[in-house]
Amino acid sequence: MSLFSRKKSLDVLMAQAGDSEKGLKRTLGAGSLIALGIGAIIGAGLFVRTAAAAGEHAGPAVTLSFIVAAIGCAFAGLCYAEFASMIPIAGSAYTYAYATMGELIAWIIGWALILEYALGAATVSIAWSEFLNKLLEQFHLGAIPYEWSHSPFERALDINNVMHVGIMNVPALFILLLLSLLLIKGTQESALVNSVIVIVKVAIVILFIIVGWKYINPANHTPFMIPKNAPPALKPDGTFFDYGADIRNNGLIGVLSGAGVVFFAFIGFDAVSTAAQEAKNPKRDMPIGILGSLVICTILYVLFSWVLTGVAPYTDFVKSGKEASVAYAIETYMKDQLWLAKTVTIAILAGFSSVILVMLMGQSRVFYTMASDGLLPKMFSDLHPKYRTPYKSNMILFLFVGAFAAFVPSKIAGDLTSIGTLFAFILVCIGVWVMRVNDPDRERPFKTPLVPLVPILGVVVCTIMIVLLPRDTQLSALGWMVLGLLVYFGYSKANSKLKE
Repeated sequence: MSLFSRKKSLDVLMAQAGDSEKGLKRTLGAGSLIALGIGAIIGAGLFVRTAAAAGEHAGPAVTLSFIVAAIGCAFAGLCYAEFASMIPIAGSAYTYAYATMGELIAWIIGWALILEYALGAATVSIAWSEFLNKLLEQFHLGAIPYEWSHSPFERALDINNVMHVGIMNVPALFILLLLSLLLIKGTQESALVNSVIVIVKVAIVILFIIVGWKYINPANHTPFMIPKNAPPALKPDGTFFDYGADIRNNGLIGVLSGAGVVFFAFIGFDAVSTAAQEAKNPKRDMPIGILGSLVICTILYVLFSWVLTGVAPYTDFVKSGKEASVAYAIETYMKDQLWLAKTVTIAILAGFSSVILVMLMGQSRVFYTMASDGLLPKMFSDLHPKYRTPYKSNMILFLFVGAFAAFVPSKIAGDLTSIGTLFAFILVCIGVWVMRVNDPDRERPFKTPLVPLVPILGVVVCTIMIVLLPRDTQLSALGWMVLGLLVYFGYSKANSKLKE
């Protein structure tokens, strides 16, 4: 049996999905699934990526960049929705690939998902630590010492010209531990906490849109796209950003380049599919959760970016820095609403918390399924006798992600999270097309429209995004994949339950 013909039959998968006595507990409804999607999507992207894309590429037309990126995500989302409704089992893209393209491709995609979920959770937890310090400073409560909120590879001079060297990022480790314990306690409890967080951060985003709307200066939206002859913008280091130096910095190409930047603000809706085995009515609720969260976030992104670029000129976002851009806009152009800057910081912290929660949940469910197939050690699929959650997987994942968050700078991860996600999107799009050809009569509670056009467009858009990523990121991802193949041929191939 070749590695590509080693496939899990859909009948076997459906039997696994129906075994509710031994498997994961089905506790999630459509509302919880939508909240999981929003929890994973709305994080740093809304506050950081908007300013970066507007300031350097699209200007006020960043609203169009969000729409373009959303269309690209929708192609993949439609394919995810079809698979999640017909194969309601944990594992997401890994499981779909196993059923359509064979064990080796499934392993590769499962290995790639570690980049999205595990490294994504680590990177966001580091950002959570940074914004916790910002919040403490805003409320004049004093910051956590630099040494205990940064990795040993980071150093900085304070205002007294004293050099500080990091020891360990304790806040990042703390939030990972807290959320890991919550996930061990139960999926329903985790979903409830996530839903509360989602309500808080969405309410604050809507509040910014409503309050900020009356501060919009129409002149800031004219011209809508950055002209080629736009005056250079001052950067924080005192140099100037030249909009005419690169076609990606102005006009329609700038809008498309901006879409590449904000595309990564949408990462997370696919994490909903990892909870398919815990959905009460997956055939109906999974498409609602995946596509519903994508639609809601797109609307919020477009409105938020319209207000932000209306309140402040796009050139300000080159100077003011990515993280501080929203607070900067409020403090500079909405001076009678300074309280809003603090609530935005709270929203960012809440957003990071829910992103970490859903990423940890997604990774543990992928590990659970891979271990159930024999491709990882059995302990990753062991369920807690009372809570019926993959507690050992959650504990091991905390140690791995926690070590990264506590001792490694966030920039090391770079865009690896994104490249893993895009690779998963590509294989899911291909898988839907393959399944339509190989098993056209299979029941499909939700059908991706315009097959093969939609899957092909999904593959094209995601491939372009990968090509546009930095070369160092591409090489790092290649190295990660080589390591994954060594693990597969050294352990997983011989232990697979489908071995000859």
